[in-house]
Amino acid sequence: MATHVQPINEVKDPVKRQDAKLNNPQTPHIIGGLVVSAILLVYLLFTQEAVQPLLLVIGILLGYTLFHARFGFTSAFRRLASVGNGQALRAHMLMLAVAVTLFAPILAFGLSFFGGEVSGYVSPVGISLLVGAFLFGIGMQLGGGCASGTLYAVGGGRSVMFVTLLFFIIGSTVGAYHLSFWTEELPSFEAVSLATSTGLGYGGAWALSIILFGVIAWITLIIERRKKAPKMAPLPSTSGWKRIFRGSWPLFAAAIVLAVLNALTLMTRGTPWGVTSAFALWGSKVAQFFGIDVASWGYWQGNVEALNASIFTDSTTVLNLGVILGAFLASAAGGLFKFSKMNLKNVAAAIIGGLLMGYGARLAFGCNIGAYFGGIASFSLHGYIWGILALGGTFVALYLRPLFGLSVPKPKDSFC
Repeated sequence: MATHVQPINEVKDPVKRQDAKLNNPQTPHIIGGLVVSAILLVYLLFTQEAVQPLLLVIGILLGYTLFHARFGFTSAFRRLASVGNGQALRAHMLMLAVAVTLFAPILAFGLSFFGGEVSGYVSPVGISLLVGAFLFGIGMQLGGGCASGTLYAVGGGRSVMFVTLLFFIIGSTVGAYHLSFWTEELPSFEAVSLATSTGLGYGGAWALSIILFGVIAWITLIIERRKKAPKMAPLPSTSGWKRIFRGSWPLFAAAIVLAVLNALTLMTRGTPWGVTSAFALWGSKVAQFFGIDVASWGYWQGNVEALNASIFTDSTTVLNLGVILGAFLASAAGGLFKFSKMNLKNVAAAIIGGLLMGYGARLAFGCNIGAYFGGIASFSLHGYIWGILALGGTFVALYLRPLFGLSVPKPKDSFC
């Protein structure tokens, strides 16, 4: 009897398969991925500081985890907004609960593997954040994935996501060029930390955060029951110990692993996991190559050295490469790597979505990882506001997706 399972391409509806088992491992792909990872690791060991090769390993583990569980931010928001399914959003709350539990002592006591300063992502609240997060919410629904989703989808072979990534970089670069206008010419308030701006301290901020996560999870359960939301379709998987390496993981397991890896990232490089600052760097370097005076942009003031240094000195770049490699290895281990088809509609959606995400991420001081995950884990008010506005953008995008041939879950669906 056919079983509904989630496809790799999350923009499609659940599909029917005769079983939910994985394909055979793609051994040549796995060997190739391991060879490339090893070469890059050795290169970093001999040319960069010790933090970089360690971050590559963390990035690979992040990518492996994201793909294994298809841990989505885009799909989580879409399922909640369209049919009221909050399963994935509750996984977010678990991830954030584990993250704040780990981040609190790290930030409070400055715990670091290499003895450097440790700081979270605490950013201002203003027009820039509101507009940027809303645009990002629309963009991630059209582009077929968020920042982390774009990277792991590229690693998994979703061809259209290469288009999304290209225009994500372009949008992020334009956003970097315009950032001074949004932050200096328009209203903005100081950054607010639940820990240091309120007098609660990290202990009090942790307790408040746990309560908020519990309330949000409870609200999603109420919405689910009232809307009688369809359940998420299962992922193709295997059983036993093999599931660790090539089977799909439960969302709760991935949530815990991602939180731990983000905490390790914080202790390794002194800041949480981020994605999109590297896109701005890559695009700015290309613009500089063509003679544009990128160094004069407000975004690069105080960090001009990065424009002239190798991209391998940039820790976010190394993490991003690791995520792509990790996702590639996970997809090959499950026998799932293959390039998907593109058409004019999904390419157009990828272009628009990528531009909106790139521009929005710069205005909002981060994406679903840097602002939402990293911001909330760092006890920053802007992370919560980012989530609300991105969800608002998602509601708008539900009406836009069908114009590009992209599916939207329906209340009468058996699975979403």
